[in-house]
Amino acid sequence: MARTAVVTGGTRGIGAAISKALLAKGYKIAANYGAADNVAQKFHEETGIAVFKFDVSDCEACKRGVAEIERALGPIEVLVNNAGITRDGTLHRMDEESWEIVIRTNLGSCYNMCRAVIEGMRARKFGRIVNIGSINGQAGQYGQVNYAAAKSGIHGFTKALAQEGAAHNITVNAVAPGYVDTDMVRAVPPNVLEKIVARIPVGRLGHAEDIARGVLFLVADDADFITGSTLSINGGQHMY
Repeated sequence: MARTAVVTGGTRGIGAAISKALLAKGYKIAANYGAADNVAQKFHEETGIAVFKFDVSDCEACKRGVAEIERALGPIEVLVNNAGITRDGTLHRMDEESWEIVIRTNLGSCYNMCRAVIEGMRARKFGRIVNIGSINGQAGQYGQVNYAAAKSGIHGFTKALAQEGAAHNITVNAVAPGYVDTDMVRAVPPNVLEKIVARIPVGRLGHAEDIARGVLFLVADDADFITGSTLSINGGQHMY
C-alpha cells in the first residue's frame, strides 16, 4: 500500500523536485504551499499531485492542514519539512519582523508540522521525517543571521527528535543543500553568484533533483538504521 508523504513548500524549487521524485517512487503526495496559487495550480495540473494551501508558520493552520490531508489521502507516514524563505540583511539593518518571520517559517514550521503528525506516527510505529537545512546553517553566511540561525536550529531539532522517535521506528534526518539552481539562488547578483560557484569543488550549482535523491534515500522503509544524521549535498563546498 502506498505511503502518504507531505512536502512543505512542495510546489516549486527543491520542494517540487522532492514531490515529483516521491511520486515516481509510488508515494501518495500532498504538496503544501503558502502563496502563489497560480504556480501551485499549474504544478497540480502538470503532475497530478494534490496541493494544499496553509501557512506552515501557524501551528493551528498546520493542524487543520494535516487533518485535511489525512482525510483526503490517509495517515501521513512521511514528512519533508522543506518550506523556507529569506529576508536577508546585515544584523545592524535587520528589523524585528525580518528576524521573526524567517525563524517562524523556516524553524517554527518544523515544530508545527512534526507536532501535528508525531502522535500518529508513534501509534502506527512508523515514520520518516526529513528536515531541509542548509549549508548556511552549517557554515554561516554574511547577511543571513536570521536564515542561518533558523537552519542551524533545524539541525539541532533533528538530532533531538531523532532520539525521541527511535524506539517507535520513526527516523528523523536532515538534508543540508549547498547552493542549488533555484529561483532563490538565481536572485543573487551575477558577480556574487560567480564567486559562489568558484568555491564549489565540483564546479557547478546543485540541481533540485540532487537534493530529491538524497531525500528518497532517507525516507525509504529500509533506511531504518539512519537517524539523527545530516546529509550534506553541496558539491564539496563545506566539509566537516
